[in-house]
Amino acid sequence: MPLIQASTAVPLYLDPSFWVAVCVLLFLAFIFKKGAHKAVGAALDDRADKIRAELDEARRLREEAQALLASYQRKQKEAEEQAESIIQQARRDAESMAARSRAELTERLERRAAQAEAKIANAETQALAEVRAKAAEIAISAAEDLLKSNLKAADHTKMVKEGIASMGKALN
Repeated sequence: MPLIQASTAVPLYLDPSFWVAVCVLLFLAFIFKKGAHKAVGAALDDRADKIRAELDEARRLREEAQALLASYQRKQKEAEEQAESIIQQARRDAESMAARSRAELTERLERRAAQAEAKIANAETQALAEVRAKAAEIAISAAEDLLKSNLKAADHTKMVKEGIASMGKALN
């Protein structure tokens, strides 16, 4: 049996494929006449507009996000600069306080040294006065002892002159 059989000639109006094709064409003509192509086109246009709006919104949001990021980066940089400025000011203040403390300490030490020197000078003056007073007492006592030992008048005069001379030297 052959695989392909010769077809017998059937008129076209009796072929079911012909009538299916005619029905499809009529249906498409009916839909075209009613404006379905306009509705499909409008739906596609609406969908394109919606997609375009979504793309514009996404672009706007991206630009907004970039502006916000730039703003935050600028604020962060300003904060870092301000922190650096505060640190530098704190260092300057600390150095200034240290210099002032050193100056005050030096001044106090100099003042105490001056006070100590004044006390020492005062003590020296007082000690010198005490030594002179003691020397004067001793001289007076020695003079009394000599006078009491019955010296001659000439010896008395000589001793008084020598005592006055030695007292003058001791006091200067």
